[in-house]
Amino acid sequence: MSDDATITKPRASTKPKVEKPKLYKVILLNDDYTPREFVVRVLKAEFRVTEDQAYRIMITAHRQGSCVVAVFTRDVAETKAARATDAGKAAGFPLTFATEPEE
Repeated sequence: MSDDATITKPRASTKPKVEKPKLYKVILLNDDYTPREFVVRVLKAEFRVTEDQAYRIMITAHRQGSCVVAVFTRDVAETKAARATDAGKAAGFPLTFATEPEE
């Protein structure tokens, strides 16, 4: 009688721990020179928000000094903030968007 039983050892499955990418806020900073309509146009174009959302973001920044526009991974946040700020500069306005890590 032969014993053909196969012995299988349990395999330790090692899943690499993938950290979620750190998120960054894009913040609109208020200034007293950039026209409101221009700010709304930039918000709609760069951040793909509706007219109503863009207006609310702009008014919040106007009243409180700044407003979080959206949250992205670092690369996306920095790119969008730079492009939106550059749009203001290109039109001769001091429109400024900043980024900071989300807590």
